[in-house]
Amino acid sequence: MKTIFLVDMQSFYASIEKARSPHLQHKPLVVSGDPKRRSGVILAACPLAKKSGIKNGERLWEAEQKCLDLVVVPPKMQDYITTSVEITNILEEYTDLVEPYSIDEQFIDVTGSQMLFGPPLEIAKKIQQEIWRSTKVRARIGIGENKVLAKMACDNFSKKNKTGIFWLKKEELEQTLWQLPVEKMFGVGGRMASHLRNMGIRTIGQLAAVPLPRLKDQWGINGHVLWMTANGDDLSPVTTASHDGQKAIGHGMTLPRDYISLAEIRVVLLELCEEVCMRARKSKVMGQTVTVSVSGASYEIKTGFHRQATLYEPTNYVMDVFRLAEGLFLQFWDQNPIRKLSVSLTKLCHDNELQLSLFDTARNKKVDLGYVMDGIKERYGTTALIRASSLTKAGQAFERAQKIGGHYK
Repeated sequence: MKTIFLVDMQSFYASIEKARSPHLQHKPLVVSGDPKRRSGVILAACPLAKKSGIKNGERLWEAEQKCLDLVVVPPKMQDYITTSVEITNILEEYTDLVEPYSIDEQFIDVTGSQMLFGPPLEIAKKIQQEIWRSTKVRARIGIGENKVLAKMACDNFSKKNKTGIFWLKKEELEQTLWQLPVEKMFGVGGRMASHLRNMGIRTIGQLAAVPLPRLKDQWGINGHVLWMTANGDDLSPVTTASHDGQKAIGHGMTLPRDYISLAEIRVVLLELCEEVCMRARKSKVMGQTVTVSVSGASYEIKTGFHRQATLYEPTNYVMDVFRLAEGLFLQFWDQNPIRKLSVSLTKLCHDNELQLSLFDTARNKKVDLGYVMDGIKERYGTTALIRASSLTKAGQAFERAQKIGGHYK
């Protein structure tokens, strides 16, 4: 039988900040973006802050009202990435099967490690101790015979356990997992929980007991996955190749202010296409379907759109992607101010799968030009070559060059 761990870091960003500043150890602390740039959202809250009712994802001003002595620190993404890699290196000392799930969660398969490091609970304790000694971050570990059981063990039990470790065994699901509300199950969001409750399904156990054909008739393959998850079944292995062969490349941003004019919006749209194509070239791929997503400036009245269109042939050339993205934007924009904009490229193929053309003789030169520009940026920095439009007040290229994942390095 397989033995899988999900290793999750408690309040990851906040824990790193407290490790950096020991005098903040006993203070309520949150990591949040800059409210002046409309990125003032709680990214991580320490346990003391959470006791005041602060939650990840809420706005900073709301959190400050709940806790008057709240300590707010800006994110330092490069530090968090470095620490995440350090934790990966620790896990790889126990097994070669380590699969990052997010920056603060990683699956590991210790099935073949027990002869060297002992039984699962002993390995989990050793990992906790090693991570704490190296990073001063507390790890919670869920254990199961597959990834979905390990994930639900961690989310529903390890995080509420003093030891931070819980083993969710399939033969004990009736006494453990099946007692929980259906929204506590991995893969069930708010909308799905509402659908299930309308069907009279309140607990995970009730979902597990629903005949499989009924769920498949309702949701097809997704219904089958729901049934398998409720019953603790998961066939996906822990693999180091989980992020290979990506299906989409995208970039988006929350604008520092409401963008009203088309001229300003075009600047950011072009910059996003530039970043998407640069990432595509770095991955040696081209894409054929372009998607544009827009969110309106109003929080009360939701406006915006999510639309896509397909190019005649795959590309990673910026202006090809931009022309289609601009066309989509012009077709579906309601002329109202916008606060979020994103572009993505899908239907990817390898960049050496190029259909020869008798008419577009400049196409190879356009593709080659992109790779030459990437080489210059890699050597001298992402702002070594920049479009003139990015020098206007609407441009965000220089600001984004200082960030990782939308937050300052």
